[in-house]
Amino acid sequence: MQPSKNQVAKILKIIKRTYPDAKCALGHSSPLQLLVATILSAQCTDVRVNMVTPALFRRYPSAKEFSRASLANIQKLIHSTGFYRNKAKNIKEACRRIMYYFNGEVPNSMEDLLSLPGVARKTANVVLGNSYGLISGIVVDTHVFRIAHRLGLTTGKNPEKVEQDLMRIIPKKEWINVSHRLINHGRKVCSARKPCCSICTLERHCLKIGVTNLL
Repeated sequence: MQPSKNQVAKILKIIKRTYPDAKCALGHSSPLQLLVATILSAQCTDVRVNMVTPALFRRYPSAKEFSRASLANIQKLIHSTGFYRNKAKNIKEACRRIMYYFNGEVPNSMEDLLSLPGVARKTANVVLGNSYGLISGIVVDTHVFRIAHRLGLTTGKNPEKVEQDLMRIIPKKEWINVSHRLINHGRKVCSARKPCCSICTLERHCLKIGVTNLL
């Protein structure tokens, strides 16, 4: 059953009041840095990624340097983020394609971003929303996936379906911010295995379902 517009409006109002200054937690100073950091964040905490990226970006300040780097050197620098072999391969190949097809600049369209290795809709939405201010969709990470189910906003079984459901019921102007706020809520209050329901500002809207599967 789809939530009512009134229920969605109340939820949006509460999380806006609770997390008014929520923003992307990945440290970056350019679209390329955000792209790389987001690729690294798969199955890894933002805290860990932010520990790794300063040295990585000093060593490879542009797509050109990444595209020419040896996989072994990239792997060494990102080892602690997990799945480092695949991540290093994707980063290097993505930067090679950025150099060859996009003149060294991270593209600013969903279609072009999805053509890069290691980039799915979540990563593309992160880059488009936070680096270019383009509203293309809603970032669905593990926190958004879990909380959207607990709030009865979706019954989708995969991130793509959850994103579609959320885009239908949430005003487009809220798409970027709602992701940041739900992610904050997931980190601080609504964890997968031990949610702090007693301090949750969304508790009265929660279905109390046990959605613990991570993306």
